[in-house]
Amino acid sequence: MTNEEWGQVRSTLQKAVGQNNYTNWIEPLEFAELDGGVATFLVPTNFMGNWVERNFGDKILSQLVGAGVAVSRLVFAVPQKVAPRKPANDGGPSANAPVAQAASAPKDDLPGAPLDARFTFDSFVVGKPNELAHAAARRVAEGGPVTFNPLFLYGGVGLGKTHLMHAIAHEMKLRQPELRVVYLSAEQFMYRFVKALREKQMMDFKQLFRSVDVLMVDDVQFIAGKDSTQEEFFHTFNALVDQNKQIIISADRAPGEIKDLEERIKSRLQCGLVVDLHPTDYELRLGVLQTKVATYRKQYAGLKISDGVLEFLARRISTNVRVLEGALMRLFAFASLVGREITLELAQDCLGDILRASDRKVTVEEIQRKVSEHYNIRLSDLIGPKRVRTIARPRQVAMYLAKHMTSRSLPEIGRRFGGRDHTTVMHGVKRIDELKGVDDQIAEDLELLRRSLEA
Repeated sequence: MTNEEWGQVRSTLQKAVGQNNYTNWIEPLEFAELDGGVATFLVPTNFMGNWVERNFGDKILSQLVGAGVAVSRLVFAVPQKVAPRKPANDGGPSANAPVAQAASAPKDDLPGAPLDARFTFDSFVVGKPNELAHAAARRVAEGGPVTFNPLFLYGGVGLGKTHLMHAIAHEMKLRQPELRVVYLSAEQFMYRFVKALREKQMMDFKQLFRSVDVLMVDDVQFIAGKDSTQEEFFHTFNALVDQNKQIIISADRAPGEIKDLEERIKSRLQCGLVVDLHPTDYELRLGVLQTKVATYRKQYAGLKISDGVLEFLARRISTNVRVLEGALMRLFAFASLVGREITLELAQDCLGDILRASDRKVTVEEIQRKVSEHYNIRLSDLIGPKRVRTIARPRQVAMYLAKHMTSRSLPEIGRRFGGRDHTTVMHGVKRIDELKGVDDQIAEDLELLRRSLEA
């Protein structure tokens, strides 16, 4: 068969497989030789050769036979590595046929994002809210047989997902430098996919992402609603799982809760280990601050910090560890510039905007629910007309908390408690104020409820 004959067959194939398939899969094929009924074609990558053979091999063979070519089998080979010439009487299908090798891109060409040197396991503060996620991340980072695939980490902003992702990558590269570990965000994956489409380099894209040993994708919720990107991500995911390669994914919510994410992808993501990083508790936030202070003392030698400051920050800034760490950095920098000790007063002055923004907005309705649950009474009774002591006292506790934890006026609070007069609310608040100083149980209830509402 000559190249001219192959060109005529390609024209027929173009109509048979469609323009898009032709451009991506048939056009790149380069006819090498026909020997002993075996037609050899050169392909850019081993992946492409396997794909074409699986999806278009029979069609190509049929078209060649229909054109009068004496061919019984097809071989797709990567030209980079050529087998030595064999003797003519070897009996093999072709003495000069290149041997298809698994093409692997150089490590320098890996598409990953840079890793942050600060985000290691040593610098990750472990507490009850994140201990399972930390243990799972450690297990994956240690390598060995893939036990759960993918590992899916999810949680809100600033809870440590990205830190753990970077820590896994650092540990894997340290333990097994030969591993091809790729870490990138879902947005970067999408950008590379669109760029490959635009520049007609989809084969390079597919080969690159299917040749890694570990694929780590951060914030996967960003591909939701992007149909083409989801399609490619799904195929990449399947190809790596089939090869028993490790996949680690993070998102801001559980797979089943990501809106506009295809059901088949949700199902795939849920087939491994799904781990929630819970909101931080007071002890964990305090541990993070203490770890950071130990680091900052090297940078701000001699700077003093008063007792109670870290506890104050851990209690007040409860929503986001990044904000908490940023507040501490600002505090150290400010105290260093003005040459003062870090006191509670300095912290309140320096961090006023952060503290105001971090104040949790508690609602009267939320207080009512918490108080009802705490005292094991019905919500309808709490806000209803009953005046028995077992209900009246919890009602007064709820009014007290509503007065001190919300910005609602006494008349507004009264309306939310069954339309009661503001003087009734005032009396209830005053009564609890008196009792908390003499009744340890009331004081303890108030503290427990306050912590629960601020968590």
